[in-house]
Amino acid sequence: MANCLVAQSGGPTSVINATLAGVVKANQLNPIYTTVYGGLNGIEGILQERMVDLTNMSEDENRILRQTPSSALGSCRYKLKRTNIADFEKLIQVMEKYDIETLFYIGGNDSMDTVYALSEYAEKKGITNRRFVGCPKTVDNDLMVTDHCPGYASAAKFIATTALQTWLDFNVYTRQEVFVLETMGRDAGWLAASAALSGVVDLVVLPEIPFDKEVFLEEVRKSMAEKNKCYIVVSEGARYADGTYLAAAEAKNDGFGHAVLGGAANAIRDMILDSGASSRVKVQDLSTAQRCHATEQSLVDVEESFKLGMSAHMRSMDKAFTGQMVGVKRKPGADYDVEFFATAASNVANHVKNFPVEWALPNYRGVTQDAIDYMKPLIQGSPVVLMDGGLPAFVKPYYKR
Repeated sequence: MANCLVAQSGGPTSVINATLAGVVKANQLNPIYTTVYGGLNGIEGILQERMVDLTNMSEDENRILRQTPSSALGSCRYKLKRTNIADFEKLIQVMEKYDIETLFYIGGNDSMDTVYALSEYAEKKGITNRRFVGCPKTVDNDLMVTDHCPGYASAAKFIATTALQTWLDFNVYTRQEVFVLETMGRDAGWLAASAALSGVVDLVVLPEIPFDKEVFLEEVRKSMAEKNKCYIVVSEGARYADGTYLAAAEAKNDGFGHAVLGGAANAIRDMILDSGASSRVKVQDLSTAQRCHATEQSLVDVEESFKLGMSAHMRSMDKAFTGQMVGVKRKPGADYDVEFFATAASNVANHVKNFPVEWALPNYRGVTQDAIDYMKPLIQGSPVVLMDGGLPAFVKPYYKR
């Protein structure tokens, strides 16, 4: 038997390791591959032949791995450019050297483009014994074709919980006050919308709906007149009609050509104070916490992420299975259930699934019931968290061993 390689790329999530655990566990139950290698720091590390052997991972480590946040194998922001043939040649050489038949790549949009590019290169060169399989992850929930992305549900649960708890906190005083919560979401408003699951949000500002300052401030004034309070959630990618970001800070590049944002909540605060709509505004930027707060994992999210890894492994038994991403499909019916399916990575790469504008209420007043019905099943349940000395038990990152 040949070997396989699993790697992670892009921004981590609190359940990305559950998919890794699924691939490892599946091979232990059905050993398609002799060795399961873990690639450290994504494509960047694989090109440097930095790998660990995960084949005989213990049951305890596999269980704790599922509750370990961030990327246990390490991640990267390395762009595999189609014009840089040397990288493609080197990667194939590494796979040949270690007899790696299948590369499972866990990541988001750019990672699926990597799967697409590698399978495209192999086909062009007539390489039939090296295969590439994508496993989706992203808290942004912006990958096409799949119903939702592993990682989104847990981030959504954390955001909705934080919204409810901070709302309770800032309402204890009788004074006039606005609270602004900033979430991730460069191009899509799925995370900001998830705050509405709390039932306490007054206004939601999404990237999909051009920001109208005067309409927004008028809604703030209405809320202040009605209850002396206003709870606002804004996505970091919120922008004006001309495409300019609200973000107060200058957008920089993340290495993939994407804007690195931050400061939308501060921009909202400043315009509210300058307009006199409120004399007091608090800001809470969730930043990295929303994607790594693993004690707020959704049980649905963890279980689906684990099973997705197992499904990807199972499908790789087919020697023709390459250039594909394994996704999640919601089954019809009143009770929530899903099945896993495969789609060409080219259907996912370089596309963005936006939050449906028809699911947003007018004048930033939240989201529709359809949006709630879509999101609510995803955040159900909480896994039993194994503890160590009063803190959650984590697997020591493999890149630090």
